[in-house]
Amino acid sequence: MQDEQTYETGAGMPAESGGSALNPGGRSVPNQERPRFKPELQTEPGKRMAAVSRSRRRTPVDRILPVLLLAALLLAGVGGGVGIGYLLWGRETASTVDLKAIKSPEWIEQRLLRKNIFSRPDVSMRKVNNIVVHYVGNPNTSAEANQRYFDSLADQDPEQGGTSSSSHFIVGLEGEILQCIPIGEISYANGPRNFDTVTIEVCHPDESGKFNDASYASLVKLTAWLCEELELDEKDVIRHYDVNGKACPKYFVDHEDAWKQFRKDVKEALKNQ
Repeated sequence: MQDEQTYETGAGMPAESGGSALNPGGRSVPNQERPRFKPELQTEPGKRMAAVSRSRRRTPVDRILPVLLLAALLLAGVGGGVGIGYLLWGRETASTVDLKAIKSPEWIEQRLLRKNIFSRPDVSMRKVNNIVVHYVGNPNTSAEANQRYFDSLADQDPEQGGTSSSSHFIVGLEGEILQCIPIGEISYANGPRNFDTVTIEVCHPDESGKFNDASYASLVKLTAWLCEELELDEKDVIRHYDVNGKACPKYFVDHEDAWKQFRKDVKEALKNQ
């Protein structure tokens, strides 16, 4: 705020004069009687504006203060957003499961695919969040036939492009279980969730997609074992349909009650692990 200085009209002037508009009689005016005026009344308009401009000249602090204030507001906004994000979604915890250290039991037959860009790209997974159930979609075909199909994709010309498809496990019509890809590697089955899911393909005898008793029993057993190894539970078991809306596995999509029962059976099997 500017100071309001005052000046005496007689300063620097003779005590006696021939008179003026302010002192018509030409007599000396005592100090206490002399009128006091603000600077703007004594200066010309141009000089008065220059004085005001000089008094309002910005200092280095004035220039940098808005920048500092803006930076503080931005930091507060980012910090607040991150804080709210942690409250809403939490922080992703590191996996405590060493996927490459998981050893399959003897009742799972190892039939690993050749490494190739179409069905086994040899890309590691950091963490498994879900187990995804599929049906093969080709009625009355065996686990062996589906494994050979996935492996044959390696024979495609990479420069020409081709089909990409695979699965970690295949459950056959007689209850046999083949492992095609190690648990620590991705498969091409659950786009866009290939990076954090393990896949199970299940064979079926007809177009309905319903699994026979032998396949169903092996599927429950395999799923419960995977849940145990991956520190998951039955709620983490999902359908291909739940990933991208595809009607797979068909019977579990068409019959929601059968899917719920399957999850219950997995939960019960986990108790006996």
